[in-house]
Amino acid sequence: MKISSRFRAMAAAIVAVAGIGVAGTAQADSGTVRFYVYKAAFFVGGSGGEGTLTFHGRRYPISIGGISGGLAFGASKTYFQGRVRHIRGARDVAGVYGAAGGGGAVGKGAQVIIMTNGKGAQLELTGRQVGLQVNADITGLAISLK
Repeated sequence: MKISSRFRAMAAAIVAVAGIGVAGTAQADSGTVRFYVYKAAFFVGGSGGEGTLTFHGRRYPISIGGISGGLAFGASKTYFQGRVRHIRGARDVAGVYGAAGGGGAVGKGAQVIIMTNGKGAQLELTGRQVGLQVNADITGLAISLK
């Protein structure tokens, strides 16, 4: 039984495309992040802070900014730490992250959040919050390298 040259070419192309996809995923890496965010809100809120990305043994200073809208009030400071996954370089961390959710803390509280930016970088963060903050809102977070 003969296999046509057209079929062999198509099979080779599929294998090549699959190999490129696997190679792209294999090159993605991860790093760690630590930052703090001050947040104040009365229905519409704002947040800002700074921290550090550690990637391949190097430290990169980062700035944090954000907005929120919905049922939110209070003021707090949250210390976050965690991993950033699916990045190829430090610049992949920069971007706008979004998440919808709710939570709250009176006094000291804990938060857990997973957010993704447009480049596919995924933040997996845990945090501890100090202050009075109650929210059921949609939050946006922007990270930039300094």
